[in-house]
Amino acid sequence: MADGPRSTRNKKVEKKSKKTNKKRKWAVWLFFTGAVAIVCGIIGYLLIILNGERILAENQDKFILPESSTIYDAKGKEVTKLSSAGGNRETVEFDDIPLLMREAVIATEDRRFEEHSGIDLYSIGRAVVKDIVARSAVEGGSTITQQLAKNLFLTQDKTFFRKATEASIAIALEHKKTKDEIITMYLNRIYFGKGAYGIKEAASFYFDTELKDLKLWQMATLAAIPKAPGNYNPINNPINSQERRSVVLQLMFDQGYITQAEMDEAKAVEYKRPENQTNTADDSNLTFIDYVVDEAVEKSGLTEEELRVGGYKIYTTLNTQAQSVMAREFEDDDNFEKSVDDKQVQGAMIIVDHRNGEIQGMVGGRDYVNKGTNRVVERRQPGSAFKPITVYGPAVESGDWYPWSILQDVKTCYGSYCPTDSNKVKYIGPVPMRQSLKESRNASAVWLLNEIGVKTGLKFADKMGFELDSSRDRNLAIGLGGLTNGVTPFEMARAYSAFANEGKSVDPHALIKITDKNEEVLYQYDAPQPEQLMSPETAYYMTDMMQAVTEKGGTGTAARIDRPVAGKTGTTQHGIPGLKTGYNRDAWFAGYTAEWTAVVWMGYDITDKNHMIKKSSAQSAAMFGKVMKDAIKGVKKGSFAKPSDVQEEKPPVGITNFNAIYDEAAAFVKLSWSPVEGEGVQYHVYRKEASEKDFTKLLDSLEPAVDDMTVAPGMSYTYYVTAYDANKDMEGTPSDQLTVEIPEAEITPPPTEEPGGEVPPGDGNETPPGDEEPGDGTTPPGDGNNGGETPGNGGETPGNGGETPGNGGQPTDPGSGNGNNPGNGTGDSGNTPGGDGSVPADGQPDPGAGNSNGNGATNSPPPTTP
Repeated sequence: MADGPRSTRNKKVEKKSKKTNKKRKWAVWLFFTGAVAIVCGIIGYLLIILNGERILAENQDKFILPESSTIYDAKGKEVTKLSSAGGNRETVEFDDIPLLMREAVIATEDRRFEEHSGIDLYSIGRAVVKDIVARSAVEGGSTITQQLAKNLFLTQDKTFFRKATEASIAIALEHKKTKDEIITMYLNRIYFGKGAYGIKEAASFYFDTELKDLKLWQMATLAAIPKAPGNYNPINNPINSQERRSVVLQLMFDQGYITQAEMDEAKAVEYKRPENQTNTADDSNLTFIDYVVDEAVEKSGLTEEELRVGGYKIYTTLNTQAQSVMAREFEDDDNFEKSVDDKQVQGAMIIVDHRNGEIQGMVGGRDYVNKGTNRVVERRQPGSAFKPITVYGPAVESGDWYPWSILQDVKTCYGSYCPTDSNKVKYIGPVPMRQSLKESRNASAVWLLNEIGVKTGLKFADKMGFELDSSRDRNLAIGLGGLTNGVTPFEMARAYSAFANEGKSVDPHALIKITDKNEEVLYQYDAPQPEQLMSPETAYYMTDMMQAVTEKGGTGTAARIDRPVAGKTGTTQHGIPGLKTGYNRDAWFAGYTAEWTAVVWMGYDITDKNHMIKKSSAQSAAMFGKVMKDAIKGVKKGSFAKPSDVQEEKPPVGITNFNAIYDEAAAFVKLSWSPVEGEGVQYHVYRKEASEKDFTKLLDSLEPAVDDMTVAPGMSYTYYVTAYDANKDMEGTPSDQLTVEIPEAEITPPPTEEPGGEVPPGDGNETPPGDEEPGDGTTPPGDGNNGGETPGNGGETPGNGGETPGNGGQPTDPGSGNGNNPGNGTGDSGNTPGGDGSVPADGQPDPGAGNSNGNGATNSPPPTTP
């Protein structure tokens, strides 16, 4: 017992000792962890510093402007001189920049400019939060030093690695340069729109004044521009400019740079364009210049910097007239929908001379800046503009289908994929291919793709230069432009050029030749041998059908100009999950004259619930028409080439005066129409019962009148007729569709039982032999009411008494004796189309293969061939 208390005390001391040791271990672990973290942080910081220092050391030449290379247009006239940053520029020293001008820029772009060391952690944190919320890189968070780093060394792309490099260069710049030097370099190089680079050039261009003479409202106007030069410059958008100027002034007031009175006075001034404003500052060619520089780098093997400052002469295909017209129309706000905020509806356009592949002009966006996003080479969903690529083109090329071939525009599901017409009048049944394309009908386009097979559509698209996803795009949705990765306006221009060029491939290019200072040729364009991508007959038929798109009743009438135009519209739905609205994501028009091919795209860079286009592709077609009308002036007018052996036979004319009347006494439908002139003309009669999806051919006739004896009581039938030329094997345009309702049969009740007599056994309508007497309410035998009805062709014809057919009930498939029930063709799931025949940009259809006709009769009349 004596050892008990001592043993307990020992255990307590031992337990306390273990706790102390555990705390010490945690403290040691935390110390070393913290030390490692600090060391890693220091190493990381040093790596960032060293990376920035390395980039600066390797690119010292970017701080100077050496001899510029020169770009020439297609006529050999000088367009511009290149430099490491491009554009027109006059440099200015720090002391020549008004203090208030510097403060306006700092207040707007980087309020902690004087405090940070190149990066602003607060701004970065705010940007990261906004990017996470938006699930994309939408917020810059860049300091003035970072913007200078990007302007000097980097591209406009928003990626993590680009931002990390930008930050390292910014820190290095802060070590190498003073704040005064950094703000001076920034203001000398920043883009102010309309081709003006640097604050001195901007002051001269917008206000026709010296930098030192700028007023407060003018300084605020200039400080407002760099965020979105195309949207905030006072020439293109005076209202937006004034609103943004007010924001700048408010920031200056909030940060103590100006007084309330100065702010109010500067806000109230209205901008007036100087009378003697020069046009030397011109950014209309920027997209083309950037594109041709990229092409020259690829072809010459020089770096971009070597090419820009090496004194080279770069000869291009630029048509300055066409480029000027494009720039003018893209600057006109009335050609675009109005946005709810400063995010503009964007656009892109490219023009190619498909006779030689020379790019005439290119616009990459409404606010395109040097080295900005060129939307001509950005991927978007093409919608119905892709139908000629995956449906109509390959169908005609197969030799089994022609512009006059009859398609079926009916509501049909292919598995879980159910395409819908977006036309005012939906699902019109039989429709010639020409009309299907003209009116951009979705149901008939997918029906045709199902007939020719998805594999055929993909193969044709591949020949036309589109690299589709071989597994995820193997479905019927490609018929309406529902693609995994989308296509670019450049690719669409190349493909449509082949339709215009008699089916031969076209190589769009902007570069002709590069020479050095000594006139030695560094590069010379050598056109590749063209390939025959489709037969000349297919190209002709496609052109003929796409000309109808611009005619009355077509979807692209706004694209018409004073010479023949062929083309196709395309619209895609917004594709935002859970949002029910008819607004759209992309609007296209791809078209061509006999000389040039042009493609227009419109839409927001990022589509969300506040940024969708409310109109369809008609606005893109209108842009095509406005630009091409003036751009092509002076180019000799041509005509679309017609192959010498193209079949010119036309199908029989359409049926007129079609009538369908039910003869109740005879219990059949009388069909009649006006005869069609011509030798060997026959008539095909088609019928569809109300519960059936497709029409089936009921019968052929040599006469312009037939009787349908196979109708059943209580049913509804729809008919149409076509003329058929047996000599040419060509079917004419379908007649109007007429529907006939067959009344229910009337059952005669049994006679009333009289005293002294009884009703004979039977069904109440039969009279025992020998008892017939006139006037007793019975019907004499032999009139079809004594169980002796004559069965019809798949459905019995009731007798004159109007009773239920003698087989005890209605036929399960009335009137289908000449064929089995149409099968439900299986296909592939995909996006439900919208707009003028489009598909949502996101959401991929289930993979699979179409081209299944079911297990019964053909869904429609077979294709006819001349």
